[in-house]
Amino acid sequence: MVRTFKPMYKKIETYIIDQIRSGHWKPGSRIPSENELAEQFSVSRITVKNALTALVDKGVVYRLQGKGTFVNDHSPEEIHNITSAVKEQLTAPTIGFLLPRLDNRFTANLLSGIEDTLSENGYQLLFAKTNDSQETEILKIQEMKQAGVRGLIIYPVEGEHYNNEILALTLNRFPLVLLDRNLKGVETNSISSDNYEAAIQAVKHLHELGHSQIGFISTLAEGTSSIEDRLHGYEKALEDRHILIDRSIQMTRLAMSDSDEEVITMIQKFLKANPQMTALLSSNFSPHVIQAAMQMGISVPEDLSVVFFDDVEFPEFCIIPPTAVVQQELELGREAGRVILKQVENPSSEYLQVKLPTMLIPRQSTAKAKS
Repeated sequence: MVRTFKPMYKKIETYIIDQIRSGHWKPGSRIPSENELAEQFSVSRITVKNALTALVDKGVVYRLQGKGTFVNDHSPEEIHNITSAVKEQLTAPTIGFLLPRLDNRFTANLLSGIEDTLSENGYQLLFAKTNDSQETEILKIQEMKQAGVRGLIIYPVEGEHYNNEILALTLNRFPLVLLDRNLKGVETNSISSDNYEAAIQAVKHLHELGHSQIGFISTLAEGTSSIEDRLHGYEKALEDRHILIDRSIQMTRLAMSDSDEEVITMIQKFLKANPQMTALLSSNFSPHVIQAAMQMGISVPEDLSVVFFDDVEFPEFCIIPPTAVVQQELELGREAGRVILKQVENPSSEYLQVKLPTMLIPRQSTAKAKS
């Protein structure tokens, strides 16, 4: 659960002190050269030099130009005190990150982006999965606060209500960034894609191909701002094109906790009930939609064009390479890292609501409507 940030020069410091403390390197003895230590730890000489400079400043070693680095004369108590001080410095300040799951490209890239920003700024990352459970989310928030994290980045579980722990964090002004969500009526930092505009672009693409019977499918929309924004953008795009909004071709009650078989069955019932639908905007469940249609003998894109939110890892290897709304997952993670550090280092700073643009990539799951 813990990813610990320990700069290599700190590891080298600890190694040298341990060698001295154990008596392996005696007072006055010469320690390995910069080149030798660099080779031993597979690092650059500048990294070794940083470690040695820090130890010279602490009085652990001294350097003689042209001769090398030597162990200073210290009592056992002095060495113990120096060791304790260095080991305390090895624990970098910590930011916590909660996410529903770590089984797809989107969340993996979010994590990578956050970790990049934190490590570059000397912070370590403590992360945990909530497995789409609000009860687990509550527990993990409590555990992370007990662990002493300086701030939290939370990708909340989908659902109608936010848990009380998140609300308490905002009320207490605990440094917090919400990913892919915002709290209506509650001020806090949030980082997300521009889901509203993304849905508009998806409908525009389908309409330009001649489709007017365009459906929408997602997990529960109520209480999940990213899904709500997609649904509202979808409906606004239909209105702008003078297309009647037909609620019968909207299904917003799928759940991430449903089994694959349950999801496919629900999608098939939806498709069977709406034979007039020629296109679909799928907010989740790309493999399930394709599989459900194929099992019913519905050809994608000849009979049903589908635009998916979020891309797949290797679209070129898919049976039907998907037309997809692509989010900037790495940049979303990096921005979340930047915003949480700003809040930690300046608690009175203004809250930020950041929306990053998306890009629609047309592929082979969409085609012109049949005349």
